[in-house]
Amino acid sequence: MDSERNDPLGRFLRERRALVRPEQLGLATHGRRQVPGLRREEVARLAGLSPGYYARLEQGRERPTRQTVQSLARALRLDDQALVELHRLARPTVRRRRPGRVERVSPEMLGLLSDWTTAPAFILGPSCDVLVRNSLATVLHSRFVLGDNLLRMIFLDPAGRRFFRDWDLTARAAVHDLRQVTRRTPDDHSLRELVGELAITSQDFRRLWAAREPRGRLAYGGHFHHPDVGDLHLRTEIFPIASAPGQRLIAQPAEPGSRSAQALALLSTLTT
Repeated sequence: MDSERNDPLGRFLRERRALVRPEQLGLATHGRRQVPGLRREEVARLAGLSPGYYARLEQGRERPTRQTVQSLARALRLDDQALVELHRLARPTVRRRRPGRVERVSPEMLGLLSDWTTAPAFILGPSCDVLVRNSLATVLHSRFVLGDNLLRMIFLDPAGRRFFRDWDLTARAAVHDLRQVTRRTPDDHSLRELVGELAITSQDFRRLWAAREPRGRLAYGGHFHHPDVGDLHLRTEIFPIASAPGQRLIAQPAEPGSRSAQALALLSTLTT
């Protein structure tokens, strides 16, 4: 019991379920309830989990997956700030993937990124995983809790809609790119897992994935927001990496001399 009381995730879950009134969710409240808010088994049922698994989460004996975190957030009616805290405490695990090629970034590309100091830049793998960032991109994306994958940043992370000012444009372009990648590699298990995760947890993704596919290439939005420097207008340049098929270098420079360039310069001072 001591470990249960001292586990930050378990304490957070107990505190949050105590704040949810059963009548808010249409649950029967007949008879005297022994606990304030929801019972463990009620949270488990609402989140689609077994009571035993949820009990182990509160006891600090399990670490949840990302999908479990999203399910718990819905069951407990968490707002964006509480969802960020849940992700921080849960440190959600990634579902173990089938053996396959491990994506690595070449030393030459790593050197290029480290020397690139005036613009945020990062490298995406075939499944839109963010394989590496330069220091400026790291601080630019510092508010994301799901920063390991561009699609998760856009559709699942609470910071997504605040960061991507042109969210609709960026979301449509990202889904369009994902369609192209899945068409080229239909047997890629990690891509199928990603599409499944997004389809389960994001209504916006389901809508865009089911929509008619547009022709041609879609441009990503160019307006961003960082709380330390305000709004930024950046170009998004995408460069396929010939030496590593499927990898792409994403660079986001500002117009020289613009307010956004000055904001990036200020943001670069935070990288130290």
